[in-house]
Amino acid sequence: MPVSIVVGGQFGSEGKGKVALEIVRRDQATAAVIRVGGTNSGHTAVGADHETYALRQLPAAAIDRSVQVILPAGSYIDLAIFKDELARLRLGPDRVLISPMARIITDEHKRWERGAELGRAIGSTQSGTGAAVMAMTARGAAGFPLQSIHADELPELAPFLRDTTSAVRSLLNAGRRVVIEGTQGFGLSLLQGGYWPKATSRDTSAAGFLAEAGLSPRDVDDVTMVIRCHPIRVAGDSGGLLGETTWETIAAEAGLPLDYREYTTVTGKVRRVGRFDPGLVRRAIAANSPSRVVLNHLDYVDPRVRTSGITVKARVFVEKIERDIERRVDWLGTGPANIIERQTAEGVAI
Repeated sequence: MPVSIVVGGQFGSEGKGKVALEIVRRDQATAAVIRVGGTNSGHTAVGADHETYALRQLPAAAIDRSVQVILPAGSYIDLAIFKDELARLRLGPDRVLISPMARIITDEHKRWERGAELGRAIGSTQSGTGAAVMAMTARGAAGFPLQSIHADELPELAPFLRDTTSAVRSLLNAGRRVVIEGTQGFGLSLLQGGYWPKATSRDTSAAGFLAEAGLSPRDVDDVTMVIRCHPIRVAGDSGGLLGETTWETIAAEAGLPLDYREYTTVTGKVRRVGRFDPGLVRRAIAANSPSRVVLNHLDYVDPRVRTSGITVKARVFVEKIERDIERRVDWLGTGPANIIERQTAEGVAI
């Protein structure tokens, strides 16, 4: 009963969608991809058509249209974004399942977050996800201003509704793999990240994602942790970032164009960027016990890895990270669509 969980080891944008898609492509037994959480973060991956897709509601691993897409009870759905992404990927109820117990992000939730100035206070993307979580946990308390709505209360979603736990259990009992595409990163965990209140509204560990998916710990045989060479946080007062630097500095050191920037999928603002924080990653490893570690954005260290394999400069960087986190890196991301085993193009281990 194989379940893979993809979890971020920093502050999000580590490339989890890209890695989840890689797992789907490598394991022909994969039958479904689960996306938990809400629309407060985006996942990006490159499709077989070489087009880049940035999705906020559906899992990025759905872009090849070869697997079932599941939004379980631990999902928070923005109906407009959901419908837009369905249209972009040309998916329908035959391919997408939603738990009746999933929650809806409403305009009321978005207005509340804007009124609370969460963007200024904690760097929130103000997608309404946090307010939807609050409304759910308030459980209809008298005087609480926000309403919680189940997916089965929206007639438009009726064709997609199904007991998602039972559906996934049937796949697992048949020996099919299921991939849970987690959201954000361990450092943003409301419970364990260590940066409260500059945190997201949920736990962002592998265990938290599994609970939101409605599955058992006994189902899991693979936890893949994704990290990046230079961690990022969203713009604004979004919390601590070790060795915060500039994109100009990163670009100059790597030999990238000096005007290179990264922008957030949700707000379109320039991301903050820092130096690799081994302490944070070691804590993420301790809490998630990954069976595989993926290091992405190695082309931000040396862009030649995109075409020439692992260079000496890249190898030195990887080996230092491994010493610092006391853990071997298993896969290396050398470009937006590229993931290789920890070896050179000639097959010589680094």
